Amino acid sequence: MSAYTRFCSSVLFPLHEAMKGHHSVSLRRDLERSQWFPSGQLDAMRAERLKEFLGYIGEKVPYYRQVFSEAGLDPRGIRTVADLPSLPTLTKAIIRENFRALKTEDSTPVRKYSTGGSSGEPLQFLIGRGRVDHDVAAKWRATRWWNVDIGDPEVVLWGSPIELGTQDRLRSLRDKALRTRLLPAFRMTDESMDSHLEAIGRVRPAMIFGYPSALALLCNHARSRSVELRKLGARVVFVTGETLYPSQRDAISSAFGAPVANGYGSRDAGFIAHECPHGSLHVSSESILLETVSESGMPVEPGEPGEIVVTHLDTRDFPFVRYRTGDVGVLGTESCSCGRGLHVLKEVSGRSTDFVLTPSGNRLHGLALIYEVRDRPGVRAFKFLQSEDLSIELSIAADSVFGTKEEREVQLRLLERLGPGSQLSIRRVDEVQPEGSGKYRYVESRARSAAAR
Repeated sequence: MSAYTRFCSSVLFPLHEAMKGHHSVSLRRDLERSQWFPSGQLDAMRAERLKEFLGYIGEKVPYYRQVFSEAGLDPRGIRTVADLPSLPTLTKAIIRENFRALKTEDSTPVRKYSTGGSSGEPLQFLIGRGRVDHDVAAKWRATRWWNVDIGDPEVVLWGSPIELGTQDRLRSLRDKALRTRLLPAFRMTDESMDSHLEAIGRVRPAMIFGYPSALALLCNHARSRSVELRKLGARVVFVTGETLYPSQRDAISSAFGAPVANGYGSRDAGFIAHECPHGSLHVSSESILLETVSESGMPVEPGEPGEIVVTHLDTRDFPFVRYRTGDVGVLGTESCSCGRGLHVLKEVSGRSTDFVLTPSGNRLHGLALIYEVRDRPGVRAFKFLQSEDLSIELSIAADSVFGTKEEREVQLRLLERLGPGSQLSIRRVDEVQPEGSGKYRYVESRARSAAAR
């Protein structure tokens, strides 16, 4: 660690947080101790926090006061994750309908945030200081797992209007002091990617942070330009915000000559899990309680896929209790060889909208379709969009190498994977547009299964 990085991590950034009234520094220190707790000790600590949290919101949050009263529930009787299914789940629709009633009556100062609506359901919600402190501290802890720290040169390839729309002079000065360079991922044209590569070459980052799709696209562009990113000396590439596909991990790691550390979370549910150097996706177990449920909302066993449901103990100002994320994942059943007692999220398969629904009623992971298109000569970009009637349109941006014969072959192979009765059309486009956030989604399904309907 350089002297300047040490100064940023131990002096400059803590001063910045103190001036804002945040406690992320002390919380990060606490998290670095508690991550080594044996699982039993960690579970006992979580049980006490859960009991206090539910008791508080049952008294101070109008929505939960009513829910607990009508159901005849004593929140103090909920002590472990295993007890949580006795509580109702929280959905985006419930939050919209009960926005005012979900705010704590004596909350600390809060800010309104919103999701990008990539699932077709944009959501507004409130975040208080406790949630902000947790997100900063949890990410900071995970950063240090990889021998990098605040103050090490960093490039962030991001597209959220929350960050990009608030880059005033003060924030620009802060980023410069902390050696962070923010690059927009909204529009990844050849010209903008050439500019990004020049900026990355000047910064020579120790760490890179961004969407896996945008970073993979940039790495492929660097290869086409014969730009050697390996020479820059990056130690780690952090990715989050989307499903990380194996091909993306390989492309990014190969280009930068550095490991890729996956992270799982969302703006609404918070930073949930981070990958350690031993390859496990560790849940921020001190504050995050995870369940997995079936489409009908029934719990599924660890080791089996289900929708990820989050209870966040640092959301007292606007509680997220048994919040249905719409993401599909598998909870781990074994601890990690790194020795941390933090729970393991074995797998995140993606959003429920990353799966397509076949006419036979089966859900097919988007990877089954992606592999038929991704490596075809001439294909630059593509996206599958499934409508509510189960029909699928594949948009492809490709050059002349990908002709009518290749297009027909792809269509036939995809229909074989989708099964009898499937409808799939192919549309040639000049460019596949990213979402408003800058993310590039390969698969998006607007279909719902009979159970969901």
